[in-house]
Amino acid sequence: MNITALRAFVVKEIHHILRDRQTLTILLLMPLVQVVLFGYALRSDVREVRVVTVDPAPDHATLAIRNRFAATPRFHVVAARATMDAIEPLFRRGDADVAVVFEPGFAGRLEGETPPRLMIAVDAADPNTGTTMLTFARAVIAAQEAEWQSGRRGVRIDVATRMRFNPTLESVNLFVPGLIALVLTLVSALMTAISLSREKERGTLEVLLVSPLHPTEIIVGKVLPYLVLAFANVVTAVLAARLVFHVPFNGSLLLLLAESVLYSLVSLSIGVLVASKTPSQRAAMLTAMMATLLPSTILSGMIFPVASMPRLLQVVTNIVPARWFIIIARGIMLKGVGLEHLWRETLVLVAMLLVMMTVAIRSFKPRLA
Repeated sequence: MNITALRAFVVKEIHHILRDRQTLTILLLMPLVQVVLFGYALRSDVREVRVVTVDPAPDHATLAIRNRFAATPRFHVVAARATMDAIEPLFRRGDADVAVVFEPGFAGRLEGETPPRLMIAVDAADPNTGTTMLTFARAVIAAQEAEWQSGRRGVRIDVATRMRFNPTLESVNLFVPGLIALVLTLVSALMTAISLSREKERGTLEVLLVSPLHPTEIIVGKVLPYLVLAFANVVTAVLAARLVFHVPFNGSLLLLLAESVLYSLVSLSIGVLVASKTPSQRAAMLTAMMATLLPSTILSGMIFPVASMPRLLQVVTNIVPARWFIIIARGIMLKGVGLEHLWRETLVLVAMLLVMMTVAIRSFKPRLA
């Protein structure tokens, strides 16, 4: 082994890394960011379960159970309705997690031979969270039942359960919509950043400078192939989800494809912005991974519920495009909702696209060295 040549080669590589200060900074910060994000975001706790009650004929017994839910720290009563029809929009919009439905004459049945009936309906799009929420709700009912039994014997509540949107509690139904977002992020943001930074690193942008193309046209020409590839990936992912994993598809395929194109454009604009701010292909790849893949996996609600994260991270998740797209994808595929329930998330992605693309185009100004 030629020790002298090897030592010279190692010194050269170290010098090259030290000279690329942006890449070195990213490499030093990435472990810290990963540890902090994983430490705070990887929580399986279920907190602030949003409850809606359906009480067609309120009495002292139903009010006691409703007050117990309101007094339990894990629950937050968001609405009280008189009919079942009013809770369906809350579930489909994602504004409620659990519905507690009382039958008329609830208090009167406590004294009779037939126990009063109560139904707990849970949004089980996330099966693990749905099962945990059902357990918590049952515990509240059981505590109230035990309190009544201490005063008079024979009191019993007949509790029925209903798991909405994912009755079989298949975890694949939760993860596949998130995987679509991850694939689109990988193809759109990461590949675009690498492609444009490679042009800068090789100096081939100088050839484009002498052409009549405007910087905006250069960007469009570079990202359009990746947009087409992202669209093809969405079609492939949906087919695999339906045919291989039998994930239910209850909504509009056309709407999902349109929302996927919108999300791909947002990811593409992030890739262009990263390429405009990084000096090398390596720095662009690392920056794109930190800016897109890591947040899309940890802070989007793909695996861990956003509601279980600390308040600060919940605020941070609002700037993660994948969070909004996953809500859209799950809403279309599992809940069968349309744009009338997803217009807010769509507007957020449109706003992100306009801001990110404007900043990216203004930042991407190739000039001769």
